[in-house]
Amino acid sequence: MIKRQIIYTITTAILIVFCAWSCGETNSTSTPSPSVVPTTSEDDINVASISKKIAAAPTDASLYAKRAEIYYNQALYEEAIADMASVMQLDSTKMDYYHLLADIYLDNNQSRMALKTMIQASNRAPKRIPTLLKLSEFQLILKQNQESLKTLDRILKIDPQNAEAFYMLGQNFLDLGDIKRAKSSFQSAVENDPDLIDGWIQLGYLFEKDGNPIAEKYYNNAVLIDPDNVLALESQGNYLGGQARFKEAIESFQKILEVDTKNPNAFYNLGLAYLQIDSVQQAYKHFDISIELDPVYKMGYYYRGYTSNLLGNEQAAKKDFEQVLRLDPDFERAKEALGQ
Repeated sequence: MIKRQIIYTITTAILIVFCAWSCGETNSTSTPSPSVVPTTSEDDINVASISKKIAAAPTDASLYAKRAEIYYNQALYEEAIADMASVMQLDSTKMDYYHLLADIYLDNNQSRMALKTMIQASNRAPKRIPTLLKLSEFQLILKQNQESLKTLDRILKIDPQNAEAFYMLGQNFLDLGDIKRAKSSFQSAVENDPDLIDGWIQLGYLFEKDGNPIAEKYYNNAVLIDPDNVLALESQGNYLGGQARFKEAIESFQKILEVDTKNPNAFYNLGLAYLQIDSVQQAYKHFDISIELDPVYKMGYYYRGYTSNLLGNEQAAKKDFEQVLRLDPDFERAKEALGQ
């Protein structure tokens, strides 16, 4: 679990910026929850059930932890923290409890408390690698690169071939602008764990920036390891789009939709690719779907407006450009489009 969390959090943050062929803008992909009539969810039922068990066994730390995890998944952070306070009073020996509490603090914008929690955990278990990896991740998130590097050095003294530690080294060097050492660290990561998808993706990203065609091999390796990995397919598709190989890019993005049928990014990227091969109607259709799936998708509105204009529907284009500016008043291209 620690491996997935570290890699997904940091790799995604970097990959958001590298869809350069699609115009270099970042997008919001958070979809607001629709208004619905309140119902009793499975989580609510589970909370009620666990609460009854807690009443019957008030010294069972595991029960409070289970309820805290449900609260955490519901973004009820204060309730989760309160339960974890009870957990730590009853049993402060289990490292998983520290990990959960740190995650809750971090998502509740209490990053210093999250870091403090992981430092406490690492002091209690100074040779536990999953705990040290999580500590190094939090240190990296808080831009404490030197501390993160020291933590990773502790890990590599315990396990000199730990692929995740090398991956985290790469992330730190990337953060510090030391691209040469970042590449070397990611290469060590995949050498020690050839199935480390995110290591291949990062190598692809770095070599793509250098204009080195070996980047394609790295992206392909990631897809070969897991043909259903959305991030790997998106990275591959973005690379192919950047090389003006739009029909191949379309294949990659369509594969994403076989795995995740409601992925707004995939529809958006398909729209861009279809636009490049002059399939304007197809492009419009895919931008339209991306907005249906994510009503605050700024770039989806911009390109739907752009394609509406190409199709001769100026009023629809104007409406979309105005919506872009409501979402981002400083979006210059939308201003220019309205001016035209």
